[in-house]
Amino acid sequence: MPKIYIVDVTNRDGVQTANLGLAKLEKTMLNIMLAQFGVFQNEFGFPTTCHEVGYLNANLELAKLGVMGKTRMEGWMRALPEDVVKSKDAVPGLEHINLSASTSDQMIDHKFKGKKSKQEIIDDAVTAVKVARDMGIKSVGVNSEDASRTDRKYLLQFAKAVKDSGADRLRYCDTLGYENPFSIYKTIREIAETVGIPIELHCHGDLGMAVACSLAGAQGAIDGGVDTYINTTVNAIGERAGNADLVSVILGARYSKGFADKYELADGIDLTKAWKLANYVSKAFNVPIPVNQAGVGMNCFAHASGIHADGVLKDPYNYELYGYEELGRGEPICRETGRIICSGQYGGVAGFIHIMKNLGIEFKDKEEAQSVLNTVRYANLSINKPISDEELIFVCQYPEIAKKILTVVF
Repeated sequence: MPKIYIVDVTNRDGVQTANLGLAKLEKTMLNIMLAQFGVFQNEFGFPTTCHEVGYLNANLELAKLGVMGKTRMEGWMRALPEDVVKSKDAVPGLEHINLSASTSDQMIDHKFKGKKSKQEIIDDAVTAVKVARDMGIKSVGVNSEDASRTDRKYLLQFAKAVKDSGADRLRYCDTLGYENPFSIYKTIREIAETVGIPIELHCHGDLGMAVACSLAGAQGAIDGGVDTYINTTVNAIGERAGNADLVSVILGARYSKGFADKYELADGIDLTKAWKLANYVSKAFNVPIPVNQAGVGMNCFAHASGIHADGVLKDPYNYELYGYEELGRGEPICRETGRIICSGQYGGVAGFIHIMKNLGIEFKDKEEAQSVLNTVRYANLSINKPISDEELIFVCQYPEIAKKILTVVF
């Protein structure tokens, strides 16, 4: 039976959100947390973008050390052979990629302004896939940007061409959030049955249906006989109205009526990491979690009505579909109200040694502590906000890799 796999794109699509962004250290911490959460693949950046190269190579170094667990680290680029060559030259350890091509008449006529024909777009994508395979790339996905507004016959032609050239899967991009659950099911099932290529679902929330469309599309792919890969972002962060929320997709796959009985989510997801992950992303992007957000919102397990309170105290499942413990919730949040010693770009070594000792890390001598503190100062400068305990611990554990992450080469 085909399965559903999760490909998170927060560090690619999410960081492109207008007026928002993450420092490279924050992107790294997110990569580690996504690996702990258990996503199958993480679209962690842009290998053709100069300021990403040091960060990408450093994170692949962490992956070799086992820090990223079983999660595949994948780079995004245009479906052009020159982009593949440039990416592999800049990030030699890159093994997984997604190539993006625009396929709708709207994009071809009004973005490319007629500079490329439909056949030329297919030819570029096919060549890019072949070049990637020749350069030792292990898995290649090909994106059909604006697939939901692409002529059906041409979309099938595009999908067959990239499959025949060696692509592992087709990413069906509902770039404008145009689909609904009924239409996307039908389209995805047709592609699966006609072409026989595994399908990624990349849905946006412009009409508020990103999660519903992702799950419906996954049903269509599996009913059509192929594996499916759902693109998500943490807290639905993403361009315009955002993407399919990671936690909501998992909850929907596990708990929506009749879904889990027929459609299997691939093993590896640890939902107990959801609370920590969602709150870190909220802090890093400086975007509060809505109180009614599925699973991690403040009010998800709050009950004010007397009838509801009575019912949930008798049996939580009277008014709760799943338990808060499953999301990693339930522990009290403590806040120091006495003496506080902070570390940052102006911090001193004595205070730093004190902070790290409280976090369970001790240095062999003052010189080692000073060396790590210098890196912490740059880390704090790069994110320009209070540095978290998780970030401090990471820099102390991997100071040399942290330096590479913080280094930007022009």
